[in-house]
Amino acid sequence: MTQIPDENTIISYFHRDDDFAYKAFTWIVDLHSKRLYTTIRRWINNHEITNDILQEVFIKVWNNRKQFQGSSALFSWIYRIAYNETIHFLKKENKHKSLDITDPIVAFSHQSEHYGKITSEEISQFLFEAIETLPEKQRMVFEYKYFEDLKYEEIAKLTGGSVGGLKANYFHAVGKVEEFLKNKLNH
Repeated sequence: MTQIPDENTIISYFHRDDDFAYKAFTWIVDLHSKRLYTTIRRWINNHEITNDILQEVFIKVWNNRKQFQGSSALFSWIYRIAYNETIHFLKKENKHKSLDITDPIVAFSHQSEHYGKITSEEISQFLFEAIETLPEKQRMVFEYKYFEDLKYEEIAKLTGGSVGGLKANYFHAVGKVEEFLKNKLNH
């Protein structure tokens, strides 16, 4: 088995128009497919559909490879594509992952007088909407921490941010998401 090179080498190969680009792409698939599958599968409770979405993600990664600027980690860029593809599928199919009602972000909904009339699918949709309102940095940190359950140190490696800054971004993101959900659920 060939050793996979560092990210900078992969990126330099990935931007080319020859066999090296394809080789870099295979390394990217090898490095990230399992993690992306797990992420998508958390939202989509179907193996075949998850694989279809993952395939679409990698098609977009390949077709848009020259658009990757390197301003964020490669995985962050790919994760964003996966996230967008998953959201697109969920909106198109009008199927949403049920959220665990013990989740701290939506736990307050038990206290809402309207909760009995709100489905977990609606709460999921509201959560998607709330996340879309976040500034890019807060959105990325929130997604890594909340959905990926990454430690701040891992997020720092992916984003190049400081742990303290990431904690502050996550804190502000959670507050904004909670406020958004409260407004949606109580109106």
